[in-house]
Amino acid sequence: MTTPVQETKAQRVERLKREKNPWECLDEIRRFARKGFGSIPAEWLGTYFRWWGVYTQGDGAGVVGGQGGEGKSAPYFMIRIRVPGGILSSHQLRAISDAAKLHARGVVDLTVRQNVQLHWVSIESLPEVLEILWRAGLTTTGSCGDDTRNITGCPLAGLDGDEICDASPLVLQATELLVGNPAFYNLPRKFKICITGCRVWCSYPEINDVGLTALIYTRNAHPEVGFSLQVGGGLSSEPFFAKRLSAFVRWGQVLPVIKGVAEIYRDADCLRENRERARLKYLFMRHGWTPEHFQEELERRIGFRLEPAGDDNPPADSYRDHVGIHPQKLEGYCYVGAAVLRGRITAEQLGAAADLAEDFARGELRITNMQNLLVVNVPSKRAEELARELAAVGLRPEGSPFWRGAIACTGMEFCKLAITETKSFARWLVEEMDELLPGFDQDLKLHITGCPNSCGQHWIADIGIEGKKMKVDGQIVDAYYFFVGGAVGEHRKFARPVGYRCPASEVPQAIARLLRAYESGRFDAENLRQFFARHGEGTLRQFLAGEEVAAVTRDSSPGRPPHGVEG
Repeated sequence: MTTPVQETKAQRVERLKREKNPWECLDEIRRFARKGFGSIPAEWLGTYFRWWGVYTQGDGAGVVGGQGGEGKSAPYFMIRIRVPGGILSSHQLRAISDAAKLHARGVVDLTVRQNVQLHWVSIESLPEVLEILWRAGLTTTGSCGDDTRNITGCPLAGLDGDEICDASPLVLQATELLVGNPAFYNLPRKFKICITGCRVWCSYPEINDVGLTALIYTRNAHPEVGFSLQVGGGLSSEPFFAKRLSAFVRWGQVLPVIKGVAEIYRDADCLRENRERARLKYLFMRHGWTPEHFQEELERRIGFRLEPAGDDNPPADSYRDHVGIHPQKLEGYCYVGAAVLRGRITAEQLGAAADLAEDFARGELRITNMQNLLVVNVPSKRAEELARELAAVGLRPEGSPFWRGAIACTGMEFCKLAITETKSFARWLVEEMDELLPGFDQDLKLHITGCPNSCGQHWIADIGIEGKKMKVDGQIVDAYYFFVGGAVGEHRKFARPVGYRCPASEVPQAIARLLRAYESGRFDAENLRQFFARHGEGTLRQFLAGEEVAAVTRDSSPGRPPHGVEG
């Protein structure tokens, strides 16, 4: 008698994907809604729902049953709505607001990929939520799962006076090409694309599987707008910057190139053996591929050669949160950007923003990669009034560097993978920083992520903190581990872990010590990135711990090392 071989997690997921394309199974979801949560099989809860942008919600009730750690959890779901390029109309925003009020307890999050997330959705409510979104021209299809995630772009596409081109039509066309297409429902894992025509790369093409950035290629004295191509970027626990190919991609070649890269990824069976190493970047990191090899395979699939590209001119030390009042390309118009602290926004605020967009502009809004919300095409003479109205509903068009620069992932409140709570912590942290350093005036990207998966993108932050646990006085408490000096663009560099962690309650004081060291020890015009690059991990660790910043005292007894210093 033979013993059946236990499936690995990767084998199980690959088998389930071969057996069923979840995009073809809407009737099953409707049946679950009629029969209730108990009728949902484990394979839907752990796998298939994701293709519909639906995750079981990690709301503290734990997980029971299932196979391989995937099974039935508490009877609520998170729903992720894809918003290509972050472009929204007021009626769509109002539809999201209505869905949140009726079915999601009014809780809404804006994400770092220009998505919108709802929480507390029951299986009974799920079909109605999908219907509300569909009627407004929105979808959740493919916003989770092993498929093409929301395609990002510059939130000022078509409005920015300095942009090379408006790439938003390509964002929409690429979405139509891949999302819902049965040829691309079964990728090894998630597939992320960024297409931008702006010069400052505010949507971070360097950390996408496909990053297309506009450039002007001059041949025989004739300039032509096209794109530079980067492939294989990603963060998670093993960050990797995308590799640039020697390719000038013409406008009409963008879709065939994206399709070709997706096919390479789909057909790479070596990436299906381990779920933790199933991203496109691992072709370069683990399987010996080079940019030259990748381009050769890409050109074979698309059937034509790509011309060599010139310099792509990555931006230097660009910081663009899009907050405040700024002029647009068209004279007499501007956009007003509101800082949405940690991306958390209420249904009432969404509805108010939709109303204001109609009252003051043309009902057009945008979501940014820094979790902020913009009202665009505002007559300049009415911009200040709109800014006041937004502020009155808690959407600030101005704020401290801490308020504007804080990014937070979903955290333990709703995510089953998170180690720490992040959203409430982020608000508290910002309030504490405003009190500790009220005059701080430098641009700052302060990213909070609740686990090593880096949904809060701590690897590219000036100061990034990753959720941990530690024991304090016999109790296990939330803690954070520090990374500093991350950057994208010309000086791209992943933030360095500096060997310091502390309880969550002590994070504000640690950051204050570090920033006071910067203020007192920086060279003229030296920014945070340059200051951090000039100091080694040991020195930065000492700044955080207070060993070299006498202005900040700690409650440690004499001779006792400060909390969390790791050698």
